[in-house]
Amino acid sequence: MKRLYFIDWLRVLAFFTLILFHSAMPFVDHPWEVKNGDHSTVLYTFITWFHQWRLPLLFFISGVGIHFSLQKRSVFRFFIERVQRLFIPLLFAMFFTIPLQVYVEYLQKGKVHTSYFKFYPEVWKFIPYPDGALSWSHMWFVVYLFTFIFLLIPLLLLFKTRVLSTFKTKFSAFFNNPIALLVPAFVIFVIYQQNFLKYPEQGSLVDDWFVFFSSVFYVQAGYFFAASERFWEGCEKYRVIYLVTALTATMVLLVRYYTPVRIPREEGPGTTFYFVLVTLLIWNTILSAIGYARKYLNKPSALLAYLNEAVFPFFIIHQTVIVGLGYLVVQLDLNLWIKFLMLSAGSAVLIFSFYHFIIRRTLITRFLYGMKLKRGASSAQAVVRNE
Repeated sequence: MKRLYFIDWLRVLAFFTLILFHSAMPFVDHPWEVKNGDHSTVLYTFITWFHQWRLPLLFFISGVGIHFSLQKRSVFRFFIERVQRLFIPLLFAMFFTIPLQVYVEYLQKGKVHTSYFKFYPEVWKFIPYPDGALSWSHMWFVVYLFTFIFLLIPLLLLFKTRVLSTFKTKFSAFFNNPIALLVPAFVIFVIYQQNFLKYPEQGSLVDDWFVFFSSVFYVQAGYFFAASERFWEGCEKYRVIYLVTALTATMVLLVRYYTPVRIPREEGPGTTFYFVLVTLLIWNTILSAIGYARKYLNKPSALLAYLNEAVFPFFIIHQTVIVGLGYLVVQLDLNLWIKFLMLSAGSAVLIFSFYHFIIRRTLITRFLYGMKLKRGASSAQAVVRNE
């Protein structure tokens, strides 16, 4: 089984951009845990555009990962590993990492006036946010992914059979040209058309059908296409077409909907046009990112081995670090852009330090942050291991 190093790089880069994304959140006119006094319309435009495709890309990559994980293990063993490496870190984060975010938000809003140590026992009252202190916050991504894996177990079992596995490989190979790949784009459009207005994004799992249906589609698409070498070849071959299409959709979105941000919330021709543009943006961004990554990043390195292991712990702690540091930064009497750069750079340093000097060092922290319990024997072995 050949390792797709370009998928590893895409996963690393996609997760690391979350540091910039969430570092921008205090400085835009959108609800978040900690807010600055004044806001930037430029940053708001950027994160609105970025938000359209960042999570679809991550869910697609997760689907690819599911496919390759199941090549080496049974569905039962795969699910037990997902419990260990997704569900346990989720619970740990909800009770020991995320409460600091809730505390900082309540502190800035004047809902609490005590120390964090006195506030923390509120978590164990099991009252969900926003009424209480128990929240999964940014870990909603893990909640959804784990739920999808659980619900898709019957499908995964079926496609472990030789007949359906062969069928999946051959059928997915059909989607290796721009015309055939319009079919998945049409599915995305239908999901938008049927659910976007009715079910605004919540991250609550319940009654969040737009996010649910769209996300599970990207996971299934990643799982489905991962088996086809012709699909990967097609992404690389037609990467310029996909990139131009994504950029064209971006330009129209910027002019008509994102500068300033005015996302349509009522039915009408303008809303349908918006769905078409966002569909083209999302799907072509995914395909072009795969194509360019396969062309230029499909090789192992010691850096990739290190970052690939670090990326999930980074994800778990990144927002808590940004919120905690952001609470201090927004109080400074400085230019908004200086504060944004300070928060971005400072958060990156703190996140790396927590991971490098604490999380990766002990078995218990590796277990709680979803890492393999055995550390890589060496950089040389890490970059060539096929697992």
